[in-house]
Amino acid sequence: MGRQSAWVAIQKKRWPLLILALLSLFTAMLFFTRTSFDSCATNSTSSATSNSIVINNNRFGEEEKDKFTNAQIHSKAAPNPLDFMKSKLVLLVSHELSLSGGPLLLMELAFLLRGVGAEVVWITNQKPVELDDVVYSLEHKMLDRGVKVLSTKGQKAIDTALKADLVILNTAVAGKWLDAVLKEKAPHVLPKVLWWIHEMRGHYFKVEYVKHLPFVAGAMIDSHTTAEYWKNRTQERLGIKMPETYVVHLGNSKELMEVAEDSVAKRILREHVRESLGVRNEDLIFAIINSVSRGKGQDLFLRSFHESLQLIKEKKLQVPPIHAVIVGSDMNAQTKVETELRNFVLEKKIQDRVHFVNKTLTVAPYLASIDVLVQNSQARGECFGRITIEAMAFQLPVLGTAAGGTMEIVVNGTTGLLHPAAKEGVTPLANNIVKLATHVERRLTMGKKGYERVKERFLEPHMSHRIALVLKDVLQKAKSHAA
Repeated sequence: MGRQSAWVAIQKKRWPLLILALLSLFTAMLFFTRTSFDSCATNSTSSATSNSIVINNNRFGEEEKDKFTNAQIHSKAAPNPLDFMKSKLVLLVSHELSLSGGPLLLMELAFLLRGVGAEVVWITNQKPVELDDVVYSLEHKMLDRGVKVLSTKGQKAIDTALKADLVILNTAVAGKWLDAVLKEKAPHVLPKVLWWIHEMRGHYFKVEYVKHLPFVAGAMIDSHTTAEYWKNRTQERLGIKMPETYVVHLGNSKELMEVAEDSVAKRILREHVRESLGVRNEDLIFAIINSVSRGKGQDLFLRSFHESLQLIKEKKLQVPPIHAVIVGSDMNAQTKVETELRNFVLEKKIQDRVHFVNKTLTVAPYLASIDVLVQNSQARGECFGRITIEAMAFQLPVLGTAAGGTMEIVVNGTTGLLHPAAKEGVTPLANNIVKLATHVERRLTMGKKGYERVKERFLEPHMSHRIALVLKDVLQKAKSHAA
């Protein structure tokens, strides 16, 4: 016991080194934006139990496939579902290279493909004119993993596209690359293009972005609500038909799961973060981890949090002090929303209960230190919401809006509680905060159920298996077309 206590004490003093070591293990996990604020349309037919692939807008269940995957996830002898991609040439085209959800997700796929021996080439369509530290860092991260990085334009980019077995366009905006670079060669490439779409804001529905969409081999989308929205919106607004569409839910990386399941690492991270925030270990933290914007709902969350404090006081409830943490702040930007949040806190005199944390990729320390995640994205909600499954991996219950991909992840009443979007959701969210603050057992049980759900369907092997099904289908189409 003495050795263990001494070891823990040393680790507390060296927490920055520990965090760096942990972060070096897993692919950068982005908490903010995920490429859009209002990424999905609310679909009343979507449910958290849905887990299927959409093909020509008809769904076939993946339950048997998931059973196969789950049975082999922990088997060292299990083949990688992407092994068939060995020696295949894959061109990945991203609209940008930044610390946003789309590019980082495409990078994860690049590393998965490199892991099975595929030849992967990366092109960024829009780069800043001046040297950018983020672009430089991410490009070298890819080069270190064997991903080739090409210039956007030039004959080499055209030759690679024509030679590639598969071309993956990432986000709707990447569609501009087809005309800008390939020009008259575009029709030769379209039959082997898989278009991975994440965003859902209205201004993406422009002919200049998606006019080639009906002619590609397929579209891959992160949730059913997003797929339905794209189907309806492209038809109604642009008069074009979606190609064969596949829904692929995302999964947590093995590295993130290792951190989430390491009780010692989590304890150290929890102690440090809480100490830095001035929050005691027994206090309760409700956190929202997204870049600050109107679409992510931090303003409505603070209104709900203030209302929950009033409810606790009025009803004289015996609960530990509760705190609200907003991870994703950026006072340097001095946005209107950011200023409004700070002013609200001052006006309500809750400075000792609300804490702002700047944007960071290091979500693990905060997931380890909080008690409940709030996913308060507004309008059509999240396209998927990667942070939601990351939080569930850390056995955290989720309070989320009943919109978008969140409804396909959170089982209402089992792994978390859902509330309406917009102002109508302020009081329901406040009530849900009080519920989880006053019912310890329910909060812990929801966290455990969420973790079980992640283990059942939201792991990297699950995502690899789903993507493999799509890639096989697209490759077969490209082969048939070439023949």
